[in-house]
Amino acid sequence: MYRVGIDVGGTNTDACVLDENLNVIHSVKMPTTEDVESGIFNALDKVIKESKIDSKLIKYAMLGTTHCTNAIVERKRLNNVAMIRIAKPATVAIEPFIDWPEDLREKVELDSIIITGGYEFDGRLIADLCKDEIVEFCNRVKDKVESVAISGVFSPVNNSQEKTVAAWVREVLGDDIPISLSNEIGNIGILERENAAILNSALSTVGKDVSLGFKNALEELGINCDIYFSQNDGTLMNLEYTMKYPIFTIGCGVTNSIRGASFLSKVKDAVVVDVGGTTCDLGILQNGFPRESAISVQIGGVHTNFRMPDIISIGLAGGTIVKGDEDNFEIGPQSVGYKITEEAMVFGGNTLTLSDVAAKLGNAFEDRVDKVKDLDESYCQKIQAKVKETLEDAIDQMKTSQDDVDLVLTGGGSIIVPDELQGIGKIIRPPHYNAANAIGAALGQVSGDIEKVYSLDQISREEAINKVKQEAINKAVKAGAKEETIEVLFIEDVPLAYLPGNAIRIKIKVVGDLI
Repeated sequence: MYRVGIDVGGTNTDACVLDENLNVIHSVKMPTTEDVESGIFNALDKVIKESKIDSKLIKYAMLGTTHCTNAIVERKRLNNVAMIRIAKPATVAIEPFIDWPEDLREKVELDSIIITGGYEFDGRLIADLCKDEIVEFCNRVKDKVESVAISGVFSPVNNSQEKTVAAWVREVLGDDIPISLSNEIGNIGILERENAAILNSALSTVGKDVSLGFKNALEELGINCDIYFSQNDGTLMNLEYTMKYPIFTIGCGVTNSIRGASFLSKVKDAVVVDVGGTTCDLGILQNGFPRESAISVQIGGVHTNFRMPDIISIGLAGGTIVKGDEDNFEIGPQSVGYKITEEAMVFGGNTLTLSDVAAKLGNAFEDRVDKVKDLDESYCQKIQAKVKETLEDAIDQMKTSQDDVDLVLTGGGSIIVPDELQGIGKIIRPPHYNAANAIGAALGQVSGDIEKVYSLDQISREEAINKVKQEAINKAVKAGAKEETIEVLFIEDVPLAYLPGNAIRIKIKVVGDLI
């Protein structure tokens, strides 16, 4: 049995084949196409033909994609959203969409309302729902709305009202209307969780198109297997889950690289630098998984609070354009991207890129050095020194101590990284490093994570932790995990002194193998 992993980047689409023991059989790299799906098909077709495996023996296919990220950044292909907040009278001073960039808000917001209801931090009722408010609002947006987002105050603690409102919405708008419930997407903070639910609703059509497009590409190649998609936290979700929660695919490219880096290098804790053709992404490996961001994460200018990797992205990559002369030059952030094989000097083009600098300094493309023979070596050394300084600054921002740490390099653009970096003990470039993102996608386990607040005046700490743990396990099973393989990745409990009733916030994440 085999599993196939694919990762779509801004420059290249990578694919790999792993056997049942997770040994890498073969990996390929193909240019990302403008329509993206053609690039996926091409990479799949090539990796199967070159590996000479029997496609009938492929059991799993996993995809990491930038479709949803691009849709938000480019403000394209987004659904309009009707937003319902269950929070009156608690939060009427702050309206939905209030902190959104104006251009994105214009694309997404159809209408919004704050209705009576909500809960306290410990699940106690603030106010009862009023069905008439929902019915009136739904009739107002009927025949215009494409998707609905629902959020309630402290709904991760008690989700009953969000579920009730969703049922009422379907009574008016029909069973086919996409609905995003904030308690299933974000954490405790109301505005960030609400924003995440709105973005998820806005991506409903994109998520469905991507999911079915991947399924169709596999069918076209005669591959009948289970389909999974990479999440932001380095784990997987099935086809149905992906269509329901497309927001969870944002940021998965970097997490795939981090997971692949850990697997290939056999290192569990390190800095990972993934250098492609367009950007350089830095992340931290903790116990084999990406370190998650502990702060609000901005997506397309919108603050959210669902799980995202803690990463830094900088404009240093194989295709990064260098402009200016020896005394006054600029490195990026512009890149030739997927046109590198046409525009970079080392491939016969006229644009100076960091790949050309690497070739001139003898670090890559030994068979093409004649293409860069006219480049001034001292100029290239100055460029390389600036690249080194920029990387060291970024690494320093990611580290949590002054001690030297190991660094794992991945991505085809890692040819631009110097052999020595300040603050780094050992630089590791593992086998198949240039396809680590696709390998990371193929590896995946399935996760479930839950965050809740409890009053320890009403329940013991152990009981609260066990309840949250079981909810996390149930969530992982729903996403496609085999229950008997599930293990706890971390448990975090923090006393909340600013809330009454001996309050505590508990966050638990579990992972398990694919069914």
